[in-house]
Amino acid sequence: MEAEQYLLRIGCSGPVSPTLATLQLIHHKHLLSVPFENLTIHCGGQILLELPWIYDKIVTQRRGGFCFENNGLFSWLLSQLGFEVTLLSAQVRNSITGRYGPPFDHLIIQVVLEGRRWLCDVGFGAGFQVPLSLETGEPQQQGDGLYRVRHRGETLFLETAREKPGEGEGGEGQGAWTELYKFTLQPRRLEEFKAMCWYHQSSPSSIFFCKSLCSLLLPGGRLSYMGRRLITTHSPPGEGGNGTRTVVELSDGKIPAVLRERFGIELPGPLTPKDENIVPPPPIY
Repeated sequence: MEAEQYLLRIGCSGPVSPTLATLQLIHHKHLLSVPFENLTIHCGGQILLELPWIYDKIVTQRRGGFCFENNGLFSWLLSQLGFEVTLLSAQVRNSITGRYGPPFDHLIIQVVLEGRRWLCDVGFGAGFQVPLSLETGEPQQQGDGLYRVRHRGETLFLETAREKPGEGEGGEGQGAWTELYKFTLQPRRLEEFKAMCWYHQSSPSSIFFCKSLCSLLLPGGRLSYMGRRLITTHSPPGEGGNGTRTVVELSDGKIPAVLRERFGIELPGPLTPKDENIVPPPPIY
């Protein structure tokens, strides 16, 4: 495992130092280079939470992964570059049921720089592009969206608003704040996520089991594959405005070529496209 090869994988070359500018750069470049994907599950394979295995997949094979893989390996890179890194456990809010996943549902990263805390996440699909400050509850603008980290006791909530929130208390109205996930700052170890890593590969209540997917940030939007569809979104520069979205239906025979040509992914075996309904999980309080 070589940090230099990882940096080349995400389009960075030359010496880097543990600064905020470096953290912002490699976070963004990772999202532009490494797909958020779960295709191993739908090619008959199993995802392992072992750093050498993840490194070989993402760096050598030039694949992607879901949160445990992308954030797990990214945290290793940050440590190698001299950053102060802590793994954190998050629980994702289901946008349909409003329920939160169980503990260790999602892996995120805290980085401390000059006494200030930053939230990193290169494994959430369509999430924030550069690290968010954990030192403020004020909105933080990124591209066409707003993010904020709201505190309630020891629990922190990551929220987003794609448009300017309303002016009522709590931001009611068009573009109101939506919770994405909640977490605490209790330090965790990668091996603590193994049970949930297997859950997401085998449970009908997990999107990763029910849907074959791959998604990559573009300079002006996002490219996503799911089931038998290829979805391209383009966002206008600056705040506001309406983006465009195109959907192309794919035959099973065309999917491997699309993944290879559009995402740079060469699959290890035959893919079984999947886009099934997710079984709502039991409530988590």
